[in-house]
Amino acid sequence: MEKPVLVVMAAGMGSRYGGLKQMDAMDEAGHAILDFSVYDAMLAGFEKVVFIIKEENEALFKECVGNRIAACMQVEYVYQGLDALPEGFLAPEGRVKPFGTGHAVLCCKDKIDGPFAVINADDFYGRHAFREIYSFLSQPRDTKIYQYAMVGYVLGNTLTENGHVARGVCKIDGNGHLVEIHERTHIEKRESGTAYTEDGGKAWTTLSEDSTVSMNLWGFEKNLLKELETRFVEFLRENLDSDPLKCEFFLPSAVQQLMQEGKAEVTVLRSEDRWYGVTYKEDKDTVKRAIAQMKERGLYPSELWGRR
Repeated sequence: MEKPVLVVMAAGMGSRYGGLKQMDAMDEAGHAILDFSVYDAMLAGFEKVVFIIKEENEALFKECVGNRIAACMQVEYVYQGLDALPEGFLAPEGRVKPFGTGHAVLCCKDKIDGPFAVINADDFYGRHAFREIYSFLSQPRDTKIYQYAMVGYVLGNTLTENGHVARGVCKIDGNGHLVEIHERTHIEKRESGTAYTEDGGKAWTTLSEDSTVSMNLWGFEKNLLKELETRFVEFLRENLDSDPLKCEFFLPSAVQQLMQEGKAEVTVLRSEDRWYGVTYKEDKDTVKRAIAQMKERGLYPSELWGRR
């Protein structure tokens, strides 16, 4: 059995943040959030990481993050470009937005030979989450149904005081399996409570802060890549003409389809850890304080990649 691989989605635009947040330093040593996530993954057992980046950012990404990680882990890169489309499709004129998280993972199909985990570059997940997902992926499986996993977080632990966030809101059955996941791209704290909108704020739907949400920490078998390949073609046929500049192929939506078709079962590995991330520039100070406190408690060395 191939050892699990870590896939890091780092090609996002960072439009709300105002820059390349994947590389923004969060401590005096120059570590980004990404450094801490990959370090935790390494301690959990991951030996190879695949970074999904924009081609024009490769030199800067390697200089700021990739080269130091490469001293301790096997590192590979793939590009999520607008031209990385199936035969017969072209990126619409004027489009600058990437085609979403499902497309990002699909771009890794030539770099993955076995089970793999997927994370966002700008989210701090906590060490326990990586241990759980690595353990799940390391177990041999021989079933007719795809066996996937997701680390679920408490919604209230994943909100920012500085604006809205996107989360996959989950429904879980009594056996700890994911039943439904709905991508809500605009969730925020309001005076009346936490809620989401799908029409630009005209109408709001309240969400319990105890809800389980996805932070895009997934565990998959290699078979997902073939499924994404087929479904991305279907997605483009259905959406490219109607929403050429903004349509996105979301990873959770593809997983939802597989569950509905009875082809996949997703085990939810619940985390009580607090999320830290930099959706907005104003989030940075909160993250820096949290990391400093974790270093004071001895959870991280001053230089992550200087020792193992």
